[in-house]
Amino acid sequence: MAIQLFTQQDENEIINAIKAAEKNTSGEIRVHLESKCKGPAFERAKEVFEKLEMHQTEQKNGVLFYVALEDHLFYILGDQGINDRVEANFWESTKELVIEYFKKAEFKQGLIAGILKAGEQLQNYFPYQADDVNELSDEISKGK
Repeated sequence: MAIQLFTQQDENEIINAIKAAEKNTSGEIRVHLESKCKGPAFERAKEVFEKLEMHQTEQKNGVLFYVALEDHLFYILGDQGINDRVEANFWESTKELVIEYFKKAEFKQGLIAGILKAGEQLQNYFPYQADDVNELSDEISKGK
């Protein structure tokens, strides 16, 4: 059974946050939702990252926000281009921000806050260029 956490309006607000974040950076942000995680969160996030072809961006600067709702798992995965340029705990403050909202069952607000923060952080390493192309869909992907 597919996960239904957000209304269409909620999803549109999350997508709008992705679009806003990507105006500041050439980085590409995606959100993936599913009910249960098949294996460790890091491994599953890597699988989803590959399935969504996020590793194929020109600068290797894709970012995945992975959420397994029933298992209460959340993971932020950045591509190699990001990981090669940032400090080891680059995503920690973003992850902590999102989790604070999640603890209050404010899932939409948590994702929006995290996405916008990720856009701000990525801007320092991958600033928006006039010729940037949106390489990945901004739509929320969903598993089971």
